[in-house]
Amino acid sequence: MAGSRFTPDRGLTTRMVLTMSLLGIVYVAFVIALILVGVHWALVLLVVGGVALVQYFASDRIALYSMGAREVGPEEAPELHAVVDRLCAMADMPKPRVAVADTDVPNAFATGRNEKNAVVCATTGILRRLDRVELEAVLAHELSHVAHRDVMVMTIAGFLGVVAGFLTQMGLRFMAFSGGGGSRNNNNGPSPALVALAVVAISAVVWALSFLLTRMLSRYRELSADRAAAYLTGRPSALGSALTKITGDMGRIPSRDLRQAEPFNAFFFTPAFSRSGFSLSQLFATHPPVEQRLAQLADISRQLGQG
Repeated sequence: MAGSRFTPDRGLTTRMVLTMSLLGIVYVAFVIALILVGVHWALVLLVVGGVALVQYFASDRIALYSMGAREVGPEEAPELHAVVDRLCAMADMPKPRVAVADTDVPNAFATGRNEKNAVVCATTGILRRLDRVELEAVLAHELSHVAHRDVMVMTIAGFLGVVAGFLTQMGLRFMAFSGGGGSRNNNNGPSPALVALAVVAISAVVWALSFLLTRMLSRYRELSADRAAAYLTGRPSALGSALTKITGDMGRIPSRDLRQAEPFNAFFFTPAFSRSGFSLSQLFATHPPVEQRLAQLADISRQLGQG
């Protein structure tokens, strides 16, 4: 936040430190547990360390590729760049790279491990639906994530769940391939199948813990970003209008497109939910309820004397 004019949030900082501390404890326990059940320490370090490095240094490129987004220059998207330029000048922060995702799902997100490597991305769906003032409010929300450094924290926090999920899948496939096997091998040690079962159990617990911790942080950081954007632009009503418009139009998006976008909900301005059937994403929400976000923006409007 040094040098940024976004409103600081001690509550967010405290939650980020707490989340990272708890995840650090889970991470160490995870590595120790894998070694104790018989996984070779070199393999543990290779998998865990390799995924951590890829997640940290390539998270921006992975996110853009997964969303089908591409970076655009001022010549290709002059209005979008003009909005980002204005906001960065207002916030006194470095300008991130700018990208556009070709999807009708109206949304925006920011990614990157720091301000120098940050990318802010808008979908073609949101560019078609919002006017300039509303778009400015949404992008201010996304830039506040970069300034508050919670994008970096979410990136780091997410890698533990990625590792746990990967090991769970590998363990299940190994068990299916080996057909279960006995409880011990010829050297009177635990059989590979039993080791795989232990890895699956440990990974599932770690994934659940990391999931809950990141969801708790994710919901608060969205409220924090709404506040920061509203105070920076001085137009909380514009952010409320954009939020109402986007969530209202989400029901018109084909379910297939929404399902493809759901894995990125934690980084989106507002979550993309499939309306068909039950979704765990709705049960363990990445964002606070829209009503809560709108109520907060209404309070800020009254504080700023906008009625």
